[in-house]
Amino acid sequence: MGALDRFEKSVERMMNNAFAKVGRGEVKPVELASRLRRELDDRAAVVGRDRTVAPNEFTIELSPDDFAQIEAWGAQTLADELASNITAYAATQHYAFVGPVSVTFDEQYELVPGRFTVRSRSVQGSVAPATSGAPTGRHPLIDIDGQRYLLTGPVTVIGRDAEADIVVDDPGVSRRHLEIRVTPDGVVATDMGSTNGLYVEGHQVPAATLLDGNTMTIGRTRIMFWTGSASGADNEDW
Repeated sequence: MGALDRFEKSVERMMNNAFAKVGRGEVKPVELASRLRRELDDRAAVVGRDRTVAPNEFTIELSPDDFAQIEAWGAQTLADELASNITAYAATQHYAFVGPVSVTFDEQYELVPGRFTVRSRSVQGSVAPATSGAPTGRHPLIDIDGQRYLLTGPVTVIGRDAEADIVVDDPGVSRRHLEIRVTPDGVVATDMGSTNGLYVEGHQVPAATLLDGNTMTIGRTRIMFWTGSASGADNEDW
């Protein structure tokens, strides 16, 4: 089974089960998934050598009946599953994002049941799912417990706070624990006054300039860092 088949079937299975709890819906789950995939393909733009950027924020506009049905089951769970699968599909197509992927639902009274539209846009964020390409000195990559992120903004905050750029579910991590700042002179990790501190290569430090392959630890969470170059920087123009 190909990646596209897995993408559609995983969304269809989860969402069909969801809709079964609240009755038969006019909007079919696989239609939402397929339409989002098509939106990615239609809006993806080549912006450089080996780099194709796709939209990362999606709004699905639904009729009042379909919107109410999704709300009754749990719109956020549905949206998260779609966003996860959009990210997986983007990886198979080597699309890049400039910010986190999100899906929201909007009620439109002029739509009839079974009809929906999709709006999308590219919105710059501090982090984006690492779906394609290699990390660079300007856009390094971090791995947190197997989840990979590309640092697309100059400053990234990691912690338990829901407003952090990357939220870590670890009781040993402070609400705003770690800041990673990308500068022309290097990438600097700084402890933000956390309770349990920042460790780089096993040594507790208030701040450190990161090198390619460094390991950071906050609480019980390990963070791997890569720029794709042995020196921790590359020749990309700033």
